[in-house]
Parts: sequence; structure tokens; C-alpha cells
Amino acid sequence: MIKNYFKTAFRSLLRNKSYAAINITGLTVGIAACLLIYLITSYHLSFDNFHTRKDRIYRVVSESIGTGTGTSRSAGVPIPTAKGLRNDFPELQGKVAGIFGSGNDQITVLDEQNRPGKKFKEARGLYFAESQFFDIFDYKWLAGDPKTALADPNNVVLTRDIAEKYFGDWHAAMGRAIKYENADVWKVTGILENLPPNTDFPLQIVAPFKAYSNSKSDDWVSIYSSNQVYIALPENYASSRLSALLPGFVKKHKPAENATDGMALQPLTEMHFDTRFNVFSRQVFSKELITALSLIGLFLLIIACVNFINLATAQAVNRAKEVGVRKVLGSSRKNLITQFMSETLLITLFAVVLATGLAWIVLPSLNTLLQTRISANFFNNLKIPAFLLVITLLVTLLAGFYPALVLSGYNPITALKSKLAAKTGSLSLRRALVVFQFAIAQVLVIGMLVVVSQMNFFKNASLGFTKDHILSVPIPGDSAGRAKIDYLRAQLLQQPGISDVSFSFGSPAENGNWSSDFNFDNATKSCGFEANLKWVDVEHFKTFDLQFVAGRPFYPSDTIREFVVSEILVKKLGLKSPQDIIGKKINLWGGEHVATVCGVIKDFHTLSLRQPLDPIIMAPMRSNYQMFSAKIRPEKAKETLAYVEKLWTSAYPDFVYEYQFLDEKIDRFYRRESQLSQLYTIFAGIAIFISCLGLYGLVSFMATQRVKEVGIRKVLGASVANIVYLFSREFTVLILISFLIAAPLAWYIMSQWLGDFEYRIQLGAGIFLLAIAGSVFIAWITVGYRAIRAALTNPVKSLKNE
Repeated sequence: MIKNYFKTAFRSLLRNKSYAAINITGLTVGIAACLLIYLITSYHLSFDNFHTRKDRIYRVVSESIGTGTGTSRSAGVPIPTAKGLRNDFPELQGKVAGIFGSGNDQITVLDEQNRPGKKFKEARGLYFAESQFFDIFDYKWLAGDPKTALADPNNVVLTRDIAEKYFGDWHAAMGRAIKYENADVWKVTGILENLPPNTDFPLQIVAPFKAYSNSKSDDWVSIYSSNQVYIALPENYASSRLSALLPGFVKKHKPAENATDGMALQPLTEMHFDTRFNVFSRQVFSKELITALSLIGLFLLIIACVNFINLATAQAVNRAKEVGVRKVLGSSRKNLITQFMSETLLITLFAVVLATGLAWIVLPSLNTLLQTRISANFFNNLKIPAFLLVITLLVTLLAGFYPALVLSGYNPITALKSKLAAKTGSLSLRRALVVFQFAIAQVLVIGMLVVVSQMNFFKNASLGFTKDHILSVPIPGDSAGRAKIDYLRAQLLQQPGISDVSFSFGSPAENGNWSSDFNFDNATKSCGFEANLKWVDVEHFKTFDLQFVAGRPFYPSDTIREFVVSEILVKKLGLKSPQDIIGKKINLWGGEHVATVCGVIKDFHTLSLRQPLDPIIMAPMRSNYQMFSAKIRPEKAKETLAYVEKLWTSAYPDFVYEYQFLDEKIDRFYRRESQLSQLYTIFAGIAIFISCLGLYGLVSFMATQRVKEVGIRKVLGASVANIVYLFSREFTVLILISFLIAAPLAWYIMSQWLGDFEYRIQLGAGIFLLAIAGSVFIAWITVGYRAIRAALTNPVKSLKNE
């Protein structure tokens, strides 16, 4: 019986090829999009789930409540935090570990006689960790002992990939040596199996924590976002218990002037989704975003199912006689429903197979776009076949049940007499479904336009400094590297393609920033907020075109003798005019650096436009310079870049040269928004495509049903334009109705999204008008193409039998 159902279903599809093709295409695209979204969301939901103690692991984070400035947060804590927790809470012995994430580190591979060989610049992946880290987290060791591998400050642990990259074979790496930053020699004492991609700890090189922290082991004031502490709470030890003890712990160790500083616990299971804090992988992915993507996937699937329902009910009249014959021959309504559901299942199975293939083809490009490593081995993960099975059953029921009810409910006498009207199958329902699917599509289109507009705003907004044609080049961070600053400056300024040169800790907009509170104007207490500290030379202001509103730049110096501050810092201090701060003193780090303010500059953005303006303190400190910035004349860029590389390589022959342009660095601040912009554009395009595919099918059916009417109208003098208007009029009204539903919903959703940005576009009428104009235009093209074909049909053919 079942075989007969599917054989009949297959024959029916062959008889209605265009109908089947439209349905299969719509479902294929919808299911493929849904599958890709499932892969994205399940990938992010799986982060660090492989750790057996994941539900008991917490990160210690910093929270500081400023005076009238809200709460500032950091994923980092002071360097001695882990040691302090172990000393103060004996029950946590062996369950607390500190780890520091480094970056842009040079590694030199040494041969068996410890002679330098290949050099590598590792942008990320190098960490300094305490040995307890491997007691808390689960990693597979290929070689070495996790308890002793980091016991000596000159030891190092590598992952399999990195070991093979440096030594060819990971087995050969054990006992060999590498040199860190052309200074420290580390012996390989352990090899880790490669980590899965779904982790916020992308370890590649792990050195002992003491190799980094010795010089800062007593600094309880400075907070480094890359210095993080993790705790694995014992069984039956509630996190609330430790949270209640942390204020006393902070008060004990922090100086009195840092009374606003605090610490809190963040569950490992929430880290990947909490946008308030950073993670080492830089892949924070909010649960709100997961929910949004899931809803988009569901809506795309619903749009595809709506297409199926519309076309199936519209086609019902063409199958009326078939139903009548089957009923006369004894088929029950149950038999007919089973028959028509079999057809739907067959179409859905075709679509699922094609969708899986389409998703497999698209996935590498999606991984590149989102910078993820989602596996293309779909059937190695049992959840994916299970998901496809659920989708198959869900689509079959959603898309097939109502049309099956309509078809199986025909009166056989009426059906066999051909008295069924073309409106059979509930024309009002089809109209409602068209409105529904275009409403969803237009919500996605409006959302896409808002995201793209916000991205364009980011790219074109003034940051308060010059970012174009600025070349950023790091210099070695040791004293020998800084000894050549004056030589480099002189040589760079001799190149005609370079107009200005500045040495500094970082560029005006930088991820890695110093920050600190301070005492102002001889006050005994701190000001109650933190300032962004920027160590720069006096040429910095000219190189980046930073404008003074009061005072002057500091005089050339290698150490702090004067400060330049920003306007927002003046306002936060409660001063009425920038001039009021000139000559006043700023005290940093408990008197370590005290100097007067000599100038005030216009505010500029130190991070992305998502965040409010930072108060800024700028001063020279040669010992902290880590890069130079050169303003390049674009017409001489090629020869200038070659000159800079040659000069740098001759100055630092033992180091690897690298550079980047400042505008490219700033673009990375908006990587997530740029990815979402492209993703939303793709999904909005899919929604419009599926909707228009269904529209084309409905118009094709209407053209077939009204072929004689079109012939009579042409005989009576109707033009092609009249015929096109006849078909497009109703659908235009339906799309306008869908817009009236979609607009307020899209406005609310996107207003909430824009609320996360400190600087944002206004939701004006232009975006909504563009959305409806685009939707109507695309619909007109879809309807018009099929209507023109109908209008150009010779009326003699349609009326010859009348």
C-alpha cells in the first residue's frame, strides 16, 4: 500500500513538473538556510561543553562602580588574584588558576645545538598559565605530565599543530627549545592534542605563568583584561557562598583609594554569550543573537511552507476530477489524505536531500565570512540527521496537511461535473498567507537595511582623528629595540613618501589600552572614574591631526613631565571650561607620576562607536613605546612601503617585520556587525526569493485559469499593460498590507538593536520607503514577467473551441 502511495505520488509530480519544481526549489532554499542557521547556533552553543566540570567552573571578573559613571567591567583581574584566592580560601587549593593571554609574539625555533632557525610571528595563541589550569580544564596530553610540565619558568607546552609547524613531527618536539621574543629560551616539556574549534581558549603555546608575572606579583591595583582567573568550585560548594566572600577579599588586598573596585563570578557556561566581557577567542556571541537567528530560520521555513500551501490549494481545482474518481472507486477521506501527504513527503525528501547538498557547498564560504570552523561532516554528528528528520516531518505536516484536507473534502459529484470554481481552496486564506509571508520578508529586508546603514555610519563617521594612510609598525619591546627610536625617526622622515612619524604605545584607537583612576588637584581620594592612558610622543598630535581646544602639546620628553587630557575628562571632573584644568595636577598610581595638565584636545574615540567616549590622559613615556605610526603620501605608497620594510629589517635583523594600516585595524572593531550585515542581507534575499517564487507560481496558476478571460479582453482591445495591471493589482495591494504589518514590528525590533550602540543612525522614513519600494518592484517584475507571457498569447488559441 505504502509503495503504491509513493508510486502514485511520483507520477503526479511528473505530470505537474512546474508545480513540483517551484515547491522543491522553495523548500530546498528554505531548509538549506534553516540548516545553516542551526549549524551556526549549535556551534556557538557548544563552546567549551567538553570540559567535564564545566558547570562548576567560574571566571573571576572585575567590576568598578564609578561616581555617576555607572559600572565599568573587565574580564581581567590584578596579577596576584589567583595566588591570593588560594591563600585566603584553603578549600580552593588546586582549584584556582591564573592565565594571561599574549599576542604578536615572535618565536624562534632552535636546532638541536640551540642555534636559531626559522622565525614565526604568532598573532595569538600564546598564553602564560599556572599548572593548576590543567587541573581545572580537560585537555588531552600526547606527551608530558600536566602536573610538572610548567614547573620550571623555562618550560613550554605546545599543541600538536604548533609542534608540527615548528619541528615537522610532534614526537621530535619533546626536549627541543624555542626562543621567545629573541630573549627567553623555553624547553618543550609537553604536547597537547589539537583543541576543538568550539572553545574560548585557543591555546597553541602555553608557558609558565611565573615567566610573565614575576615583576607584577604584588600589584593589586592594575587590571589587565588579558589576565584572567578561573575557579573550579568543589562539589556542594555554592557559587553564592564565594560571591558573598569576595567583597571582603577585595577590601583586604586593594588599597583604600580603590574602594570602588570589586570582583564577581561569571559561570564558564555564560562566558561565550556575555557581551559585557571579552574572551580569548574574541568570539562572544550573545544569546539574543542566537534567538534572532533561530527565529529567522524558522520564518524562512514557514515562508517556504506557505508557498507550498498556496500552490497546493490553488492547484486543487485541477485535481478535482482525480479526487472524484478515487472517491467513486471507494477511496475514503483517510486514504486520500494519506495519498496527498505522501506527495508532500516525497517533495520534502527531495528538498531535504538537495538542501543538505546546498548547505554543504555553501558552508566553507559561511565559515570564511563568520571566521568559524563548523565541520562539513554532517553525519559525524548525530544531532544533524536528527534535525533533518525533524525538519522533514515538520515541513510535511505544516505544508501538506491543510491542502490534503481541502483536496480530500471535495464532493465527488460536483468534482466530476467540473463545477468547482477556481476559487476553491479558500482564496481568502491564500491572500492571508501571501500577506503573512511578505510581512516576514519585509521585516527581514527592513532589518537588513538598518544593519547596512549602521555599518555605513560606522565606516564614514568621524572618530576625531585621521585614520587614512597611516602605517602602523610594531617595534621590539626591549630596551635595545627602543634605543633605535631616534635613528628610525630620522631615517623615516628622509623618505619623501612619509610626512609625519610618531612613536607610541598604540594608535589612538586600540584594543589593548592602559586605564587607571587618578587623583586630581591634590585630592586625597581618587576621582571615581578611570581614564584611558596613552603613552605618546609629541609628534602624535600632528600625525593624527588631534585638535587642541585649550593649552598646548607637552614639550618633547622621554618621561612624564606634563599631561594632555581630553574634553570629556574635563567634563567628568565637573569643570566648566577646558581652560580651567590647565596648570592643575594629576596624580597617577599613588604618586608614582605627578604632573600638571598643559593642554586639552577634542574628544576622539579610542574603541568602536558602540562605546561612549573614554576620558583620556596622554603623556610621553619612551619605555612603553611599542610601535611607530607613519603618515604616507598615497601616490608614493608602493616605494614607501618597500623603504620602510628595508629600514626596519636592517634595524632589527633578528625580528620578523609586519605592518598594518590603521583604517584596516579600526575596521576589525566592527567585524561582528559587518558579518551580521552580510548574513542578514543573505537571509533577507532568501526570504524575498522564496516569496517571489510562490508569487510566480500563483500568477502562473491564475494565468492558466483565466486564459479565456485574457483572450476575450485582448479581442475587445485590451493592451499588454492592461493585462499586466489585471494580474498585478491584487498582489500590489496585498504587499502594501503586509508592509503595514511589518513596518511597526521591524521598527520595534531594530530600535532595540540600535539601543546597544552609543552612536547610531536614526530610524527615518527613508529606510521603510526603500523597503516597500524594493519589495513592490521585485514583486512587479515577478508578476509582470508571467503576466506579459500570458498577455502575448494568441487569443485565437484560447478561444478556438468556444
